[in-house]
Amino acid sequence: MTTEPKCHDGGCTCRFVRYRMTTKPLFVHCCHCRWCQRETGASFALNAMIESERVQLLEGEVEVVDTPSNSGKGQKISRCPKCRIAVWSNYGGGGDAVRFVRVGTLDEPDRLPPDIHIFTASKQPWVVLPPDTPAFSEYYKAAELWPTESLARRAVLLGKS
Repeated sequence: MTTEPKCHDGGCTCRFVRYRMTTKPLFVHCCHCRWCQRETGASFALNAMIESERVQLLEGEVEVVDTPSNSGKGQKISRCPKCRIAVWSNYGGGGDAVRFVRVGTLDEPDRLPPDIHIFTASKQPWVVLPPDTPAFSEYYKAAELWPTESLARRAVLLGKS
């Protein structure tokens, strides 16, 4: 029997920034909104949501860039100051408590497939969604889809535990 390692290491392209997610994420979003498409230059953004305290900066430093967001609350994108790769974001709604780690910056991104596809109303028409992964035309209710463990961790973040 093999067990899935709990840690996920990653970093930027030039390897100046190295980080570790010390546990599995709360949930993995594949967002197809136009903002994410523009921001990534791709057809979607794949982000692992995790408590900021569970992301350790192992090497280097990040440069935080304030950018606008569709919600109007903005986001802070943490980038490598040398190669400019975005490694995670903090959105206005979650503040500094939750990081949205860019799954593509992980050493083994295949280990974190999306738990959900969101804002599919604006997905590129040639992107085919897998039938076994929940998909929503806009957003969804976490209480209905997140695992019990992730909901408990979220309650701690919100001070409701």
